[in-house]
Amino acid sequence: MPQATPESAQALNQNLIERVNLGDMLTRSAELHPQRIAIVDGERRTSYAELDAQVTRLGHALLGLGLQRGDVVGVMARNCHELLLVYFACARAGLVCAPANLGLRAQEIAWCLRDAGARVLVAETALRSHADVVAQEQLPALQHQFWIRSAPEDELPGPTLEALMARGSDAPLEVFVADRDPVQLLYTSGTTAQPKGVLTSHLAATMAALSGALALHADAGYTTLVALPLFHCAMLNSISMPVLLVGGKLVLAKGFEPHQAAGLFEREQVHLVVLLPMMYGLLLGDAALKDRTFGHMRRAMYAMAPMPEERLHQIHAMFPNADVVLGSGQTEFTPATCMQRPEHQWSKSRTWGTASAMTRVGVMDDEGRLLPRGETGELVYRGPQVMNGYLNQPEATAASMRHGWFHSGDVAHIDEDGAIWFKDRYKDVIKTGGENVASIEVERCLMEHSGVAEAAVVGLPHARWGEAITGVVIPKPGAQVDEAALLAHCRALLAPFKVPKAVVLVQEFPRTGTGKIQKHVIRSAHASLYEA
Repeated sequence: MPQATPESAQALNQNLIERVNLGDMLTRSAELHPQRIAIVDGERRTSYAELDAQVTRLGHALLGLGLQRGDVVGVMARNCHELLLVYFACARAGLVCAPANLGLRAQEIAWCLRDAGARVLVAETALRSHADVVAQEQLPALQHQFWIRSAPEDELPGPTLEALMARGSDAPLEVFVADRDPVQLLYTSGTTAQPKGVLTSHLAATMAALSGALALHADAGYTTLVALPLFHCAMLNSISMPVLLVGGKLVLAKGFEPHQAAGLFEREQVHLVVLLPMMYGLLLGDAALKDRTFGHMRRAMYAMAPMPEERLHQIHAMFPNADVVLGSGQTEFTPATCMQRPEHQWSKSRTWGTASAMTRVGVMDDEGRLLPRGETGELVYRGPQVMNGYLNQPEATAASMRHGWFHSGDVAHIDEDGAIWFKDRYKDVIKTGGENVASIEVERCLMEHSGVAEAAVVGLPHARWGEAITGVVIPKPGAQVDEAALLAHCRALLAPFKVPKAVVLVQEFPRTGTGKIQKHVIRSAHASLYEA
């Protein structure tokens, strides 16, 4: 019997019954919780029923432009209702949504959209100058551009997303979408090289949403503040999708400002917040907020790196009923890949936590052999959340999938409880005088000094040591710290070969759009520090 093709009625009927599609996830939530608020964006409050209807109309309208299954729709927008609307509309229509990393330069965004072959660009008017530069670059596949009005008084340089949606139909949108069809295209942060486009499937993103909902203990009415950017996988996949899956509420913020965040915590009775360590520092360091507590908070998560115990105590004091836990992952494996369990938030606060529900985590040596618990090697993963691959980079994809596991590039060991003790990125291990030193260990030591706000440790060229361990530090406001004091602090806590050869004080770090420190930029800026 010949196999049914995607174009046949038989294949479509079977697909609609059994498929995994993020657009269907939203429909299920709308059927269960039609009047619950799904998204709060400023003064706009959109119910699940309203959002689901908007997604259907926009999906029809996008296909009405002549887009075909797998075509890419680029989005340049801060956190807003429309970004999520486009995302779900693409999912339901079998298209691929590519939110641009707004931390990149306009020319870099254009490079990503050109690499993606984007046929449509949706841009926010507040980003018009950026978007105009992008549009002036050579984007041969781009055929349509639509605008999101950021403010009522904004001038519109072209047709609006709202007008496009008005062309769509309210009829059910039912097209063939395979489980492993890509639904999103996110570009890696580019901390070490040119960004790579990561294609993530409906199945991968849905499994991550299910795992996230379990890990967060989320349920209908669960409310989260979305202050980190939605163009990053952490907030899109590991927080927003799990919350929408269970009928929760997303409260969107265009960025992070301590007083605005505190106001939203109280007004919306927020249960979950995810912030970077430096954002918690701003909250805790604000004189007007230092004695405030937020009793509705159930979970205060942080990302990027473990925090000193003193800071964890301060966060617990501000959120007395919340678990304070670290979540980790990477774009290629649709986070969260691992998360600290509440019972480990003190005893294993320096770990990345344990594997998420659908993830297997192992440690592998250079020969492809899995290592026993307690031994150090490269973290490798298995699970349905893995990416389809890097767009247009088959060699890089193959290299990341060696030996039947996804290779993370992270050095770690796993203890008897399954907790992951991260050592460093392979590229950030410093080889100094014949010894390997994990930069994160030295960073933690520097962060324990009372005058240090943030620290980054890199290896710089040195005639004697090969690479010299070098601390780069942002002091706390008003703190009196100098290089000699910081070196003395390190000598008291570290083995001699791990002590930095120098410490450089700076006012800020170069960062990606998602807040990651760009160590390759730091290395380049200070490459001549030890030259004679």
